[in-house]
Amino acid sequence: MASFIRQFTSSPVPPIASSTSTSFTDIPIPSSFIISNSKSATWLYTTVAIVGALLVLEQSVYRFKKKHLPGDSWTIPIIGKFADSMKPTMEGYIRQWNSGALSAVSVFNIFIVMASSNEYARKILNSPAHAEPCLVHSAKQILMPDSWVFLNGKSHVEYRKVLNTLFTRKALSIYIGIQDAIARKHFSQWLTDAQKDPSPQSIMMTARNLNMITSLRVFCGNHIPEHGAIEISEKYWDITQALELVNFPLAIPGTKVYRAIQARKVAIKWLELAASKAKTAIANGCEPECMLDEWVKELEAPGYKGRKDFSDREMAMVVFSFLFASQDAMSSGLIYGFQHLADHPDILAKIREEQYRVRAGDVEKPITLEMLDQMPYLKAFVKESMRVKPPVTMVPYRTTKAFPISNDYVVPVNSMVIPSFYNSLHDPSVFPDHDELIPDRWLDPNSSANTNPRNYLVFGSGPHKCVGIEYATMNIGLVLATASVLMDWEHHITPESDKVQIIATLFPKDGCLMKFTPRPRP
Repeated sequence: MASFIRQFTSSPVPPIASSTSTSFTDIPIPSSFIISNSKSATWLYTTVAIVGALLVLEQSVYRFKKKHLPGDSWTIPIIGKFADSMKPTMEGYIRQWNSGALSAVSVFNIFIVMASSNEYARKILNSPAHAEPCLVHSAKQILMPDSWVFLNGKSHVEYRKVLNTLFTRKALSIYIGIQDAIARKHFSQWLTDAQKDPSPQSIMMTARNLNMITSLRVFCGNHIPEHGAIEISEKYWDITQALELVNFPLAIPGTKVYRAIQARKVAIKWLELAASKAKTAIANGCEPECMLDEWVKELEAPGYKGRKDFSDREMAMVVFSFLFASQDAMSSGLIYGFQHLADHPDILAKIREEQYRVRAGDVEKPITLEMLDQMPYLKAFVKESMRVKPPVTMVPYRTTKAFPISNDYVVPVNSMVIPSFYNSLHDPSVFPDHDELIPDRWLDPNSSANTNPRNYLVFGSGPHKCVGIEYATMNIGLVLATASVLMDWEHHITPESDKVQIIATLFPKDGCLMKFTPRPRP
């Protein structure tokens, strides 16, 4: 190309005959054209200069905030790590966590600090003066900004004071009968469906539906009609999909966030109705039959000194947030529980042995809290299963002011700071053979697992620690225990069985394919 240009420019140009051609200098050019063209060029250069300056500023701000933290030395203009965040993988997260105890990324100009060590994760969870939970960037749009999960300080303490009473042993004794009855009903349907089609089927949605209906009835009893419960269950999946770590930030028609907001409106309508009916039922002298009843009854108790003026909407928003946890985190724990037991028949055999002993061979007898107290191996398995595959690997927080998280780094205000639980739960110094499923590690009170409770962050830590730990673990344990004596199940293993799909919480990438058959009675 260079030689061609030299040849072309060095060749003589033949003269243009004046008799047959008009000189270009003789062609009149309107002055308005020159001025217009000049203005267009000016605007173009100005626009390019502004855009360039903004891009340079973006990179400079990112590098200034990042300082010495591990992470990309520059960020993709505007979107940052958005593409990676749209389809997150455990492998990608683990690489990020292993890059340093603190590391940095940027998504849509949201500066994010990832904390992977137990020290920094716990510091974030226990620093309400510097950071508040934001769950995900779109969470306040979906759960509503005034939801109790986003509160801090005195108002948050007042909420938890009454919510803690909803998970006492007295309250759990009301819920357990509902849980047992619904689990048995669903198992019967699972076996009927399996008889019609014996091929392995994904249990991702069936387990999720079991948890959703169970929680709706535990929380709201019969204050919601059957068609209302079905509508909430069907709509809530839109909310799950929108509560991923990163989503398109604008709630415009067609987006996940928009669909989630519409689903929330439907759910809140039914939940407000349930709260109103619970107040009426207790006022008429009825005994509590669900969580909302227990809440209203507790507010009237002579010894209760907390806040009493909870509106129907406030109570509905609390139940709405509980449904998110029960549909996603509890479903993840249950699905992996089924998968882990199928893949470890020796562990399943021990659970069955314990079940037959405690139930005295009567598998039709509803389970009770007293019976659960006699099932230490079942509890150890549930705890270990959620350690190996924690439903929630991290909970995003937002800094409300500059956060001196370490001696040499301060997280800027209005940044997202995300404590990871995974590394704490897989710390080899605390959990030898940390990737192995070993329930027995929880049976020895002197084991490193039991003597290092700070590492068990499945349910978080600090003022926003999960309020429903007992309910969640009880439900997962109850379902697996009852399933173990009523059914046999076989896991159809695929190349994606051990891979993780991240939809707000963790699920097996292949949906966990199972084949259920009735189990002979002892």
